[in-house]
Formats: sequence, C-alpha cells, structure tokens
Amino acid sequence: MLKVAVFGARGRMGQELCRAIGEADDLELVAALDVDDDREPAQAADVAVDFTVPDAVMGNLEWCAEQGIHAVVGTTGITAERLERIRELFSGDANAVVASNYSIGSLLMMKFAEIAAPFFESVEIIELHHPNKVDAPSGTAVTTAGRIAAARAAAGLGATPDATELDPDGARGAKVDGISVHSVRQRGLFANQEVRFGNEGEQLVITENGFTRGAYMPGVLAAVRAVPTLPGVTVGIESLLGI
Repeated sequence: MLKVAVFGARGRMGQELCRAIGEADDLELVAALDVDDDREPAQAADVAVDFTVPDAVMGNLEWCAEQGIHAVVGTTGITAERLERIRELFSGDANAVVASNYSIGSLLMMKFAEIAAPFFESVEIIELHHPNKVDAPSGTAVTTAGRIAAARAAAGLGATPDATELDPDGARGAKVDGISVHSVRQRGLFANQEVRFGNEGEQLVITENGFTRGAYMPGVLAAVRAVPTLPGVTVGIESLLGI
C-alpha cells in the first residue's frame, strides 16, 4: 500500500485527486493539505502530489526533498529555472515526476502535433480554459509549442510565414519558441486546445477537449505509482504510458 499526501487538497483538482486515491485499492491517502496547513501529517507519506499554485509549489517541493518524500507535480508555472532547481532538490533519495499535463488525450495531442510539425508551413496554437486559470499560456500550450518548434528545426524549417507589421495590442498572440499561442479564458470552458497546421490548399487541426478533472486521474495515479522507481526527475509521463 503506497501512502500518498496531497497538497492543494481543497482545490477542485485536489478534491478530485483525493477521491481517486480513496477509490484505489493500492493507495492510501494519509494527508490532505492546503494553504497554511501544517505539513507534518505529510511526513507519513511515500509520495506527495502537488496541485497548488505557482507561488506555493517550490516551498512544498523543498520540504518534500528534505523529508525524503517522492513528489508528483501537476502545478502549472514550472519554468526552466524552476525545473533546474527541482533537479537539484531531487538528486538524492527522493524522486520527482513533473508534467505539464496528465491527460492521456492531451499527451496524444502533443505527440500527434510533434509528428505533423515537419510537414506544414504554418502552425498556431489556440488554448481555451476556464476563467479561474491563473497562468497564460497554459503549460500544455508551452510544452506543445516547444515540441513543435524542435520538430520543425530538426526538419530544417524556418519561421512560419507572417507579414504582420503592426500589432500594438498583441493580437497575433504570444510567441513561444517562435510559435504563436493564443489564450482564451471563458466561462463554460474547462480545458481545450487546438493545434492548427496549414499548407497551400489544406489544413490539419488537432483538437483535444477536456470536460472534467477526472480525465487527469489515470495519468496522475500512474505517476504516483511509478515515481518511487524513477531516479531523479522525470519530465512528462509519456514514457510511463508508452506514448
């Protein structure tokens, strides 16, 4: 029986995660913590899962590393600098899995986009989320853009065509590794992303729509079960799922 603590347990994702852990035969929820809660109950855990906010995640991870507790990170806002710090923290007895998305559909969407990237002249990303999301672009969009850009570079493709000269209000979106990313925040949405590829005379659109937080649970639980056996820091869960 693997003992699990959840940071961010009163958030919507945290509540769903606590429910999923409670229903799993091989996992035991030993601590459900949120902001300002004492971390002491989490000392009984083998693995801690963090679904908090960017301002809180690093403090939780530092504490986990000090306690020798493995960590699974689903909190957004993990920059390259933060990832490097996480690698430093989890270079000893404790391991960590860090992923921008735990949805199997999203992971396949990113893989398909990476495969398609060398074959199209134009590409843009539109990510659409609920209005309570605190970061833009989403971590999934940033990861997708990076993978597309790497695939294009490996294929020898240059910049996507764009004759825009005047854009004082940023209508062309954010540039992530040279890829335009557009963020929509709207009531009624949950988690959606489109990757739009174009050539002369044709278009390919890869879309992933998430409707509930339950979509993330199989991926998160797979990471929880695997992290004790994965030395150091593992970025993404594709390898755990065979993607």
